[in-house]
Amino acid sequence: MKNLALARRYAKALLLIGKEDGQMDTYRRELESVCSVFQENDNLRQILSNPLYARAARRQILETVVQKLDLSRVMQSFLLLLFDKGRVERLKDVERSYQQLADAFQNIARAQITSAVALGDAAVEGIRAALVRMTNRDVVLAVDEDPRIIGGIVTKVGDLVYDGSIRTQLRNLRESFKRGEGI
Repeated sequence: MKNLALARRYAKALLLIGKEDGQMDTYRRELESVCSVFQENDNLRQILSNPLYARAARRQILETVVQKLDLSRVMQSFLLLLFDKGRVERLKDVERSYQQLADAFQNIARAQITSAVALGDAAVEGIRAALVRMTNRDVVLAVDEDPRIIGGIVTKVGDLVYDGSIRTQLRNLRESFKRGEGI
């Protein structure tokens, strides 16, 4: 819990800088980019967080990576600050917190739709429009297919889940019969 609160503080500081200089979306993209590089390169993550290697050498490696990624000066400084404070291993948590804070500031809700079959563009847009009305926010959708739900859709917006899948309805019906609430 403490680490998440700490990550949120760093994310909030970066967001405030982004609001002030108008680069909030740039920092969002750069954080995503750096996190994907770290995620793809396990050796880099291990070297940067391993105290067996000299701190100066690890910092030099990070500086080289940051320069090769062609990041803004603010992001370069931010990543070096995280390293200097011993928080570079919390970068993914910082990125996640930054995304949430930036979405809240920009009045964006992220939603996940799962259906048994591919949905057409009109259906996806209709669902998105309904979610916009329900949340009073701009909605960014991610759409997945999962044949295990048999039919219907499952929609997740933040922590709220709307489960209209046939699989869940069948499970509920089975539980109802088990309790003797059938017919």
